[in-house]
Amino acid sequence: MLSLLEKRKALSGLHHILETPALVKKAIEAERQGFDAVIQSNTFDPGVEASRLAVRIPVIGLLRASLHFSATISDHIGLIVPLETHMPHTMRMVQTYGMAPFVCGIRTVGLYDTGDLSGYHDIVVERTLAVGKELVQQGAEAIIPLGGKIYPYVVTPEELEPHLGVPVINTKAVGVSYAELMARNKIKHSIKAYPCPSGLDPETVSQRSG
Repeated sequence: MLSLLEKRKALSGLHHILETPALVKKAIEAERQGFDAVIQSNTFDPGVEASRLAVRIPVIGLLRASLHFSATISDHIGLIVPLETHMPHTMRMVQTYGMAPFVCGIRTVGLYDTGDLSGYHDIVVERTLAVGKELVQQGAEAIIPLGGKIYPYVVTPEELEPHLGVPVINTKAVGVSYAELMARNKIKHSIKAYPCPSGLDPETVSQRSG
């Protein structure tokens, strides 16, 4: 069995990459069932870019959406992630999205676990405020806390904002609002950016090798 340290080291982004085929299949199934949009609730956007190549309905990634939302209300963004092993993967995504010039720093609260996290509330608040203040001192004008199991379900942005003095982004709310906006206005991904084959069957996703 893996130790706690080994389990944390495994949360490097690889597990998200390996989930991609299953997530693409879910997006195809959602489109077939008549859904207007897909929201990837994991804040590290697993499978989002690949899914956009498989369906025409909008596929919303919480990290990308929150970065762009934050850039409309600030020039410098700070990121908070649960574990140190999340940091390299997160920054690579930020660079891929072309948002690196807006991100002034990234910090970790050094805490993540499975199951019920409600008992971690006070320690999460304490650690988030500590690293959040560091980011503000570094120039952050808005903060995006990642880790959907923690924020906003264990600790809400409303608890943090008064102590940090900058907007703390609720990634879930941003994702839902983006999806609603796109669905209501019948906006789809650019077919030039995301050329999408028609009639892609969910079962063919895992069978394709090239």
